[in-house]
Amino acid sequence: MPAVTGSPGPAGAPRPRIAVFAGPTATILNTPDLVTSNKARARYGLPPRAARFDLLRPQRLAAPATVYVEAFSAHPLERDSAHLYAPPDGWLDRDGAFHEEPPGGDATPVHVVELHPDDGLYPLPYMARQADGSAWEETATAPLASPEFARQTFYPDARRLYEEIERFGLADHGTPVELGSIADFDFFRAAPSGGYTAGPGSERLGEDFFVYYPYHLQTEPGLADLARATNLVQAVLATGEYTGLQWLEGSPTVDETLYWLGLLVDTTVPLVGHAAQRRHQTSSADGDRNVVDGVKYITSGVALDERGADRVGACVVVDELVYAARDVTKVDARPGGYEVTGGHGGIVADLGGYGPPQLTYLPARGHTHRSDLRLTALPERVTGVTGTLDAGVTTVDVVTRDAGGLVPTAMPHVTITKYSRYAATGTGKDGRSTPDDEVEVLARIRTNLAGAPLSGFVCEGMSPFGMADPTRNAALAVAVFAGMPVVRTGRGNTGGMAYRTDPVFVSGNNLTATKARLLLMAALLKFGALPPAADPFDPTAQERAATERAVARYQALFDTH
Repeated sequence: MPAVTGSPGPAGAPRPRIAVFAGPTATILNTPDLVTSNKARARYGLPPRAARFDLLRPQRLAAPATVYVEAFSAHPLERDSAHLYAPPDGWLDRDGAFHEEPPGGDATPVHVVELHPDDGLYPLPYMARQADGSAWEETATAPLASPEFARQTFYPDARRLYEEIERFGLADHGTPVELGSIADFDFFRAAPSGGYTAGPGSERLGEDFFVYYPYHLQTEPGLADLARATNLVQAVLATGEYTGLQWLEGSPTVDETLYWLGLLVDTTVPLVGHAAQRRHQTSSADGDRNVVDGVKYITSGVALDERGADRVGACVVVDELVYAARDVTKVDARPGGYEVTGGHGGIVADLGGYGPPQLTYLPARGHTHRSDLRLTALPERVTGVTGTLDAGVTTVDVVTRDAGGLVPTAMPHVTITKYSRYAATGTGKDGRSTPDDEVEVLARIRTNLAGAPLSGFVCEGMSPFGMADPTRNAALAVAVFAGMPVVRTGRGNTGGMAYRTDPVFVSGNNLTATKARLLLMAALLKFGALPPAADPFDPTAQERAATERAVARYQALFDTH
């Protein structure tokens, strides 16, 4: 997308340039339904909405207009300081006639403003109606309407969002919010929230863009979309033209994507994610401030080491705090609804108050240019597994990376299975646990062997050690010896480390199950499948030893990333 360019920086100083990516189901890029204003309803004889004030939405003027603004109307106490002001531009009498000198009587002092189309957006009554002449009451022509009868509320990229933040946002001392004045921006779409559905390059809901509103049209991106988005981010940052990256996504998942990008993308610039708990343009919308804080964080250089390389890793910047993407999750749908997971660290910088950003600590985990899983260091092919549990499991060559980056069809499938007490259903005749009752796990193993040569499991088990009941453990051991690594994590927001208790399972350390899933996906792209046993239900001592050696490589990644 073309750049948004601000004024030049100081002489000799390169201006920051930030790549802004629109991701999926992003409330931060979502706006309220466009509802027909009462001005339009009165004009066309439609029933009015019961409201004290009319609806105003940002729109563009089509022609210049002269507006008379009542003096001293910007603040309830402004008139008390009238002696500090220059005279108004004129006065309007009771009939609305303009006078350059006070006409006497109850004349209203006014400022004369010439509005022009190139001024930018103005808040104006929304005058549009439906094709049949009726008023718009929601985003679709009727409740639960199909996509062809529904408008979109998400912006297709962040260009309009940034324009509105600058146009309508106010800094703390009444000056404009600075975005384009301190940095240039290029806008990109990676599994975006809004799509262009008309014209020769029309896009498809659920394939090219992903929304959650209207709720009955909710769609979700898949593994192939994640691969393509990763490739795009890597390609953009590989140009060397950018000071940093801002990624905009839905609040429940932005931390997952940023953690993934921090593992895979080979870059020395900061990766920053933003979300919002409230839609753009609504009362107390938090996303606008998060965007401004992200620009502030990137352009401050606080994340850079003495060589100018990022030393913090991928972060989520929300609520005036900078969280390490590895260690944060959403816990509630309100501003302030993010918490540090894993019981250690998490908040790496503070953006509150009027001062510059301040780092509070540096993460010790591998990230971006320091990651052992960065895209540029991954092999082009690894070994996967295929076959059946009955006839046997064999290995297969899987091409995972080519000149374009990750191969979307080769993305690993990692399933999360959750332990809960009183779920075990039985044991074998000799008293030993049998996996046969874990039909879901066994079904997933069989499905993986049939179509996902790179696959694995995360078991969200007891906190903090990650163990499940003996039956589930036995079924997951079958997965391990069928070539699928299994990671154990504690339940929920565990505060402790899932230490190793069995060398054929990977300890998830203090990761949540969702973050462990992403790390395991990346590890599968680096190491491929585990060596399968001839009989996954009954491996030999030699096969177990081979599996333990392979699992140790995975464990090293989980201990350091």
